[in-house]
Amino acid sequence: MTRLGYSVALFALAALPSAAFGQTGADRTTATPAAEAVTLSPGDVLRITVWRKPELSGEFTIAGNGTIIHPLYRDVRVVGVPMADVETLVRGVIGKIENAPFVIEPLLRVSVEGEVRLPSVYSLRPETSVAQAIALAGGPTLDARVDRVRLIRTGGEILVDLRQASAGATRTTIRSGDRIVIERNRAIFRDIVTPAIMILGATAAVASVILYNRHP
Repeated sequence: MTRLGYSVALFALAALPSAAFGQTGADRTTATPAAEAVTLSPGDVLRITVWRKPELSGEFTIAGNGTIIHPLYRDVRVVGVPMADVETLVRGVIGKIENAPFVIEPLLRVSVEGEVRLPSVYSLRPETSVAQAIALAGGPTLDARVDRVRLIRTGGEILVDLRQASAGATRTTIRSGDRIVIERNRAIFRDIVTPAIMILGATAAVASVILYNRHP
């Protein structure tokens, strides 16, 4: 399969819901983390939607001190707190203003780097897989090494082969602070021969100038 074929296969993979990857109960747990297991970190985003209250709704970044960056929610500390408890804390703030239903959703900060079309830092839902995160970043470039994607997170590094849709690693979901790095596919002529020729050419040019100046 060509590198372009890999890109197409990746988009097909990413279009599937995360739960579709798993066949057993254990696989489904890997694909979609339980909401209570998700915790927020500084830089993550909490999406709050309050019915008919746009002034209380929006996507709010978590500050370095663990609180929500918003005048009304600024005293709510959410870092490291289970989402069920975060919901209770937010309900306490909203209840003082309006008795209205609301929904909260965590968005985790993930960096997608290297050979993707739109490298950036993204705020993604916890059930997002590595393949889906790459697809949201525009997919791999033609020079991407899709057989060796590095998932860097606290405590170590996982190598993901995106060519194998059935592999367990491609079902791995994101965590807050993850870095997904796609390396460039190494080409001997482009990466070694061409630079060497350029260096030799530049060296020869400098030598010619020196010899010319010595012998007018």
